[in-house]
Amino acid sequence: MTHQTKPHILIVDDDESICKSLSVILQSEGYQTTTATTAKEAIEKTKTQFFNLALLDIKLPDIEGTKLLAQLQETTPETIKIMVTGYPSIQNAVEALNLGATSYIMKPIDPAELLKTIKNKLEAQQKAEKITKEKLAEWIQAQIRKKQSSNFQEFLEETASELTSFGLTKTQAKIYITALALGA
Repeated sequence: MTHQTKPHILIVDDDESICKSLSVILQSEGYQTTTATTAKEAIEKTKTQFFNLALLDIKLPDIEGTKLLAQLQETTPETIKIMVTGYPSIQNAVEALNLGATSYIMKPIDPAELLKTIKNKLEAQQKAEKITKEKLAEWIQAQIRKKQSSNFQEFLEETASELTSFGLTKTQAKIYITALALGA
């Protein structure tokens, strides 16, 4: 799964001025941003775009931010989710972390602290993605070695079918396997 070169961040807050301020700060650091002022709008946007990270306000007009967090955790588990709140409480923090948030940030937001947190979370995400790609390539190469004496076309079909569980189409999987087999 290849994502844009610039990480894409979804900002969800019912206060448009906060959305704009965070967008300006994040864009100045080279991030792409998209904003939403309701949970419904955020969910719609995640259906058509991949976000590396989402900043979610706990108080939203349509549903609690923690309910949005739970929904996004189901539909986009690979997106890093950071809760942002002007109403900090131990209960909110524990609930957010239990539902899959990786951080909990209090308003007023310290831009330097926010940028540091985002940078660290995105670096960890990229490292995990790289490790996954490397493991997948190693697995395919091991399969190729095991099957070298057998029919490559048959091997290609079997392995491509197995790779579809990683979110690739069968054609993408075949291209990937063939490229690895050729040492590309």
